[in-house]
Amino acid sequence: MNGVQIRSAERALSAGTWLIVAGAMLYSILTVTPLAAEHTPDEWDWTAPILPLVVDAAVVIVVRLDAALARLGGNGGGWPVALRWMTGCMTLALNVADSALAKDLVGVAVHAVAPLLLIVTAETGLAYRRAIAAAVTALEDKQRAEREAREKAAAERREAAAQRAREEREHAAMLAREQREHEARLTREQAEREERARREEQERAQARERAEREERERAERERERLRLERERRERAEAERREQERQERAERERRERAALLAAGPAADKLPEERARQMVRAAFEAGLPVRAAAELCGWSVGWVSARYAEHRDPGNGGAELAIASR
Repeated sequence: MNGVQIRSAERALSAGTWLIVAGAMLYSILTVTPLAAEHTPDEWDWTAPILPLVVDAAVVIVVRLDAALARLGGNGGGWPVALRWMTGCMTLALNVADSALAKDLVGVAVHAVAPLLLIVTAETGLAYRRAIAAAVTALEDKQRAEREAREKAAAERREAAAQRAREEREHAAMLAREQREHEARLTREQAEREERARREEQERAQARERAEREERERAERERERLRLERERRERAEAERREQERQERAERERRERAALLAAGPAADKLPEERARQMVRAAFEAGLPVRAAAELCGWSVGWVSARYAEHRDPGNGGAELAIASR
């Protein structure tokens, strides 16, 4: 049941209660006034309605204040209960007194309906109002708890949203910091790579220069070694040629001496032997005629051989013929 239904039930209870109270008051005034008038001096008959009005006013006060206390959830103690039952009993007694004095049981029963209904309605209305007040309190507590729960949930959602926003900001800041650190690391690594590449290039250049210098030095040493080796070989070759020349000259000298020592040939020597003899005579500086005598060949043939051994530019052939 929601608050609208509870308020509707409370309005229905209030309307019904006040309708019963109003009817009971009217019925009590109409019933009690004649009784009060019979027991009042004639000159004071006009005061007869005051008694039921006073009693009914007490009933109204009790019903109204009980409703207020029940709505507030309070308890007036024992005096409100005493007043409520006293007014109810007085209303009942005043309404049935005339019939009771006349010993009219039917009249007593008929006139007791309204007071009894008023008493029971007052007690029932009080119980209903207390129950409604308790229900309203419980509903308000429930609504307050739900509202507090909603507010708490909303606060938690706001806190969660703030926490998420804070975490997102922190995460974004962390990502930005990591990005900066990553970029700085990349820049540092790039600088280190460039520096390492520069050092490596410098080392390679130095190594190339050192290798080239060593190669030049090695080539220079090799050229020097080859030059020295060539000079050594040339000297050795020159010495060998000189030695061979000397040996050949010595051998030729001995051969020439041996050939020349043989004396004039008795017969014509073989051509090869004659050529050797002519060469030995030429180298010894003998004239053509002496050479011809040594080999046994003609002067013309010897002159031709002399011409072969002599430099043609010196006119050796003509000299050989003239010397013959």
